[in-house]
Amino acid sequence: MCRSIKTLRPPALPEEATEEEIRAAALQFVRKVSGFRAPAAHNREVFDHAVDVIAQATAELLDGLEVRGQRASA
Repeated sequence: MCRSIKTLRPPALPEEATEEEIRAAALQFVRKVSGFRAPAAHNREVFDHAVDVIAQATAELLDGLEVRGQRASA
């Protein structure tokens, strides 16, 4: 996958992932999948929307994960 995307759940991170870290991972994913580092103006809206949706899904995933019998966000 994309080497720039790091694991965002404990114990890989000592603390809960920040909103900025989650958004950065989502951005890297969309860049990789789309093949664009920065989209043209006519693709900006759909590109940004994809980042938002993936960041939200990532936050929900991290919030729901259980690590070693404990919730990741606990």
